[in-house]
Amino acid sequence: MTTVDNAELDRMLNDAFAAASKLYKERGFQRRVGWGKRPALVSVDLANAWTRPGNPFTCDQEKMNNELIPGMQKLLKAFRAAKFPVVHVTTAYEITDRNADFTDMGLWHDKIPVEAVNLTDKDLWAIDSRIAPIPGEYTLMKKRASSFHGTELAGILRANNVDTIVVTGVTACACVRQTICDGIADGFRTIAAREAIGDRVPGAVAWNLFDIDAKFGDVESVDDICKKVATLAKA
Repeated sequence: MTTVDNAELDRMLNDAFAAASKLYKERGFQRRVGWGKRPALVSVDLANAWTRPGNPFTCDQEKMNNELIPGMQKLLKAFRAAKFPVVHVTTAYEITDRNADFTDMGLWHDKIPVEAVNLTDKDLWAIDSRIAPIPGEYTLMKKRASSFHGTELAGILRANNVDTIVVTGVTACACVRQTICDGIADGFRTIAAREAIGDRVPGAVAWNLFDIDAKFGDVESVDDICKKVATLAKA
C-alpha cells in the first residue's frame, strides 16, 4: 500500500468508528473497566519471528521500530521501577509436520505457517533483545492465540495478587485480542497499550483497538499507563 492509500484507509476507519461509537454508546457499550491495585505487564509474541524482518510472521516494521518497541521500553521501565510483575509470552511448536499423527498445535497448521516458529530454532521464538526479559520476569510459552488458553498464566497472576493486566504485543487481530478477551473473562481488568500493539495488516490495529475498547478492555496511551503505574506503586 502507498502512503496515500494508508491515509485514505485511516480516514475511512475514523468515519466508521464515529458512526459505530454513536451506536455503541446508545446501547450501553464502551463502559470503562478501570484499574485495580496491582497490575502486571503481559507482552504477547514480541519475539524475533514477529519483531524482526524475514519471517512469515513479521509485523509492520515501521510501527515496530518507531512505536511498538519504544513503547514497550517505556512500559518495561515503568513496571520494573514499580516492581510490578512482567510476563513475556512467546509461541513455538515442537511438531511442525502437517502430516504427523500427533501435533502440539491442534489444527492451526491448516491455516497458518506454524513451521516458521519451530521450537528447535530458539532465536525465532526468543524475546526481542531490545526488550529482553531480566531476572525476576517470566517467559511463558503458548501454543494457541490466547496467552491464557491452556497455559499457567491466570494461576501465576492470581498467585501474585494481580488484578489488572496491561497487554501489549502482536497481533492486534489475533493473539493480543484473544488474550484480552480471555483476560477479562477470567476476571482481570484489561488495559490495552495503544502504541505498543501491532499487526501485519494495515488497519488491523485501529479496528481491533476500537472494538476492544468498546467491549473487552480500556485502550490507553503508553504515557498514561506509565503515569498510572507510578501512582499505584506509591500507593
